[in-house]
Amino acid sequence: MSVEDVGLVALGYLLGSLPFGYWIPRVLAGTDIRTVGSGGTGATNVWRAFGFKLGLTVAFLDIAKGAAAALIARYFADDLIAVLAGLAAMLGHARPIFLRFAPGGKAVATLGGVGLALAPLATLSAAVVWIIVFLAFRYASLASIAGAIALPLLAWIFDASTPVLVFTIAAGLAVIALHHKNIRRLRAGTEHRIRLRRRAVAA
Repeated sequence: MSVEDVGLVALGYLLGSLPFGYWIPRVLAGTDIRTVGSGGTGATNVWRAFGFKLGLTVAFLDIAKGAAAALIARYFADDLIAVLAGLAAMLGHARPIFLRFAPGGKAVATLGGVGLALAPLATLSAAVVWIIVFLAFRYASLASIAGAIALPLLAWIFDASTPVLVFTIAAGLAVIALHHKNIRRLRAGTEHRIRLRRRAVAA
């Protein structure tokens, strides 16, 4: 890897580290999202705590930062560097430098952004899987796991390049690993369902 390639990967990490799920509730509601619900800074916890509008806003921004990391790297380099920058963005979301490497979110939306940049058809199809599972069961964690499992298969079906296919496998496994607590709660029957309508909590 050249110095430029390393810089692109580092940029991916910095973009992924932008903790929108922490900043937006902090600014708009005066609340540290890490003290609410699951304590995560991802869109799902924001949705549970403050409703779908803020949740969708955070999800959109998390998708955008993943897509930006991959697209910038792909423009200046190739698929391999774009994949590494995308993985770095996911790492940044999970352990953001702007929160002193404290646990962040589970990187599902950021993975979606990277996927849209590198394998759009497979990612959109995986998003359909997410929506179907979520509407059927109302568990965002279960929907995320289902989408993560489906993504590599869909990338293979849509003839993604080898680096992108390897990325979808690695990223899918990472998402599942980050949901290990959710998996235990799903098995125990204690996982939280998401209501499509919910009032925001008081600041």
